[in-house]
Amino acid sequence: MTKIKAIFFDIDGTIRSFKTKTIPENTANTLKKLKEKGIKIFIATGRAPFHTTFLNDLLDFKFDGYITINGQYCYLENGEVLNDKILSKEDIKNVLPYFKENNIACDFALLDGAFMNLKNSRVKWLEDELGDPERFKEDPLAYDKAVSEKIYQLNVFVSEEEEADFLAYMPNSKAARWTTHFTDVIPKDGGKNTGIDAVISHFGIKLEETMAFGDGGNDIDMLKHAGIGVAMGNAGENVKEIADYITTSVDDDGITNALKHFNVI
Repeated sequence: MTKIKAIFFDIDGTIRSFKTKTIPENTANTLKKLKEKGIKIFIATGRAPFHTTFLNDLLDFKFDGYITINGQYCYLENGEVLNDKILSKEDIKNVLPYFKENNIACDFALLDGAFMNLKNSRVKWLEDELGDPERFKEDPLAYDKAVSEKIYQLNVFVSEEEEADFLAYMPNSKAARWTTHFTDVIPKDGGKNTGIDAVISHFGIKLEETMAFGDGGNDIDMLKHAGIGVAMGNAGENVKEIADYITTSVDDDGITNALKHFNVI
């Protein structure tokens, strides 16, 4: 097998357990072993940079880089930015009246924060899943800020059946769903796969020398793109269908088991 030189990890449901709200000790130890072996490790998440800082409290080492906001903003551990792309302003202006008319909750992601137009039961569900009950707060100026600020991603709280209706107003964007309660919305040519390309281009690593781990719909493009795409045992069926390998769950040493299967560790 081709020697693996870089591995990309989703956070929630991949290295961080939804059950315990933390990174299992086995997973943390394995990630550290990879670094010690000289294999570069990267985060690849839908979270914005400001919402990944908790990793510093859970791990005694740093990742080599971060693909954040589903590939919209990518940077190295030293702060060097490799990719920086925002959503179409035209798309955002077009869809805001639809959100207002239909009372649809939306979280607007910035680099250093986020704001929300309204809070409903679907939003409260996500707060419980993330273990962060005060993460989302309604902003009375949300619609004005959505037009004036640099928006990197939308988290729109609609079902899969409702998705096509609002996307009709956003021709330059696409959905990347990882839960039934909401979908991430990013530029049509965006995705974690574009972040992988930016990273490996910088380091001179070949695509076949990469692995990626994920569990949600927003990981599909990444898993299909990487040299080896691994779905967690707790991943959705749509993710497992496209993966090169299905490992055990995040709570059952899934990262370690897959790396051993491929003789990486």
